[in-house]
Amino acid sequence: MPIHNSDIADVFNETADLLEIQGGNSFRIRAYRNAARTMQSLSKSVVELISHDGDLTGYPGIGKDLAGKIQEIVETGSFSLLEDLKKQVPQELSQLMKISGLGAKRVAKVYKELEISTPEQLKEAINSGRVRELEGFGKKTEQNILEEIERLEKEQTKRKKLTVAEEIAEPLMKYFKKADGIKDICIAGSFRRRKETVKDLDILVTCKRGSNIMDHFTGYEDVQKVVSKGKTRSTVLLRSNFQVDLRVVQQLSYGAALVYFTGSKEHNIAIRKIGIKKNYKLNEYGVFKGKKRVAGKTESEVYKKLSLSYIEPELRENRGEVEAAQKGKLPKLITLEDIKGDLHVHSKYTDGHNTIEEMALAAKKTGYKYIAITDHSQHVTVAGGLKARDLRKQLEEIDKINEKLKGITILKGTEVDILEDGGLDLPEEIIKELDLRVCSVHYKFNLSGKKQTERIIKAMDNPYFNILAHPTGRLINERDPYEMDMEQIIKAAKEKKCLLEINAHPDRLDLNDIYCKMAKDAGVKVAISTDAHQTEHLNYMRFGIGQARRGWMESEDVVNTKSVKQLKKLLSR
Repeated sequence: MPIHNSDIADVFNETADLLEIQGGNSFRIRAYRNAARTMQSLSKSVVELISHDGDLTGYPGIGKDLAGKIQEIVETGSFSLLEDLKKQVPQELSQLMKISGLGAKRVAKVYKELEISTPEQLKEAINSGRVRELEGFGKKTEQNILEEIERLEKEQTKRKKLTVAEEIAEPLMKYFKKADGIKDICIAGSFRRRKETVKDLDILVTCKRGSNIMDHFTGYEDVQKVVSKGKTRSTVLLRSNFQVDLRVVQQLSYGAALVYFTGSKEHNIAIRKIGIKKNYKLNEYGVFKGKKRVAGKTESEVYKKLSLSYIEPELRENRGEVEAAQKGKLPKLITLEDIKGDLHVHSKYTDGHNTIEEMALAAKKTGYKYIAITDHSQHVTVAGGLKARDLRKQLEEIDKINEKLKGITILKGTEVDILEDGGLDLPEEIIKELDLRVCSVHYKFNLSGKKQTERIIKAMDNPYFNILAHPTGRLINERDPYEMDMEQIIKAAKEKKCLLEINAHPDRLDLNDIYCKMAKDAGVKVAISTDAHQTEHLNYMRFGIGQARRGWMESEDVVNTKSVKQLKKLLSR
């Protein structure tokens, strides 16, 4: 498999970890960590960038020396410094660096004195009482480290899917609005940035003097434990083991607090550096010139004082949005109101819960001009996939319903399986009669990355291939993406005039935000579709919109913002 940007980032992070354990130069360590972040943030393949002009020194934190190391990693998969470090320091120690409260010096100590190199070994040594005997540890430190190890073990399951976080947040916000004296309220953090998973909720409020907001908050019926309670900040743990932080801020600091607590951390660092260059101090209380607050009441005011256009929350990941804001070149992000239809919808013909007409009427009520019925093809037997004769019967029914319904058009489609050899799971004589084909991988997830990529690209060669559905096959927190080279897939989609799907189902959100940006930069259009299996699922579109916005997408990047006539033209190859 080719080297990906994330592979290079992993190499640099591991190098920084091992250098830190060795007690290396802090500037050098920081340089590798910064370079890793730059690699992760790039929407284009480093391999492609090198092949085009070979010069990476224009990217943040990448000088001539690091550019040379990137070239070495691309060519060999590693570089000489890391290989030398691995001979001196066990590679596994990098995992111990992820344990908060341990640090490089303590990692080095437990390794040298107890020959511990993995979290599992450290946990065993703590339980046997050996770690507390080391200088600088003690029983309390030992306990803190043990709790952190256990926290990390549960980390993945602790992060809630965005839809679950919404389900927790909605009744909580309704409860807040019953409190006396609240003026402004907003959930900040990763929830506001519409990340696909959320660790906790950060809620900001402004309120009238004398408000009992903290008593109201800690008295919420779903609170399992009050972790802390103060005049301006309280933390609770809900029965779902979900943490919620509430901060009361002054009205004149509300905008600055929103910027700060919405994050991300990397975005905040980037804009703070701009502030420093302008002799401003930027924090959650405002923008200050000396001791004088010069901005902070609104977010727009904060960004304007830094000579930046307003940056939408979904973009605040330090992936180029700050530079774009400086140049006035931020995208006009797509909104839910831009969507005119849904191109991936199931019915009772296979594993859907509603009839075609019910799905169409629900879509019309949503305000859509069209939907595409895309029931499974014959290979997906578990979902009752349709054979050609069954699909033809469905097409006849769609014709009848289209004659009857006014104000919405039902497009004839299918979710056709991509077979292991790259063929499509229906004969050409029926597939060519359809308005569109949504093409999916539903089995043989364990193929090598090379074979999986070849399989999908071969399917794209079919002149009736329109949209690659849920392109990586992942299920968030449940199933990893199958191995594939997304850079090659996007390149092939561009060449063959195929589309990619942003599957808005909150269990999928596939494409992820990085791949959305890659598609946009490559000029590959997407369809944001819900994969709805019942009428209520049509509301999932908002999750796909959030994902698209995180990927810098505008209305022009998305085909189902077009009229039926325009859409059909885009679907013709």
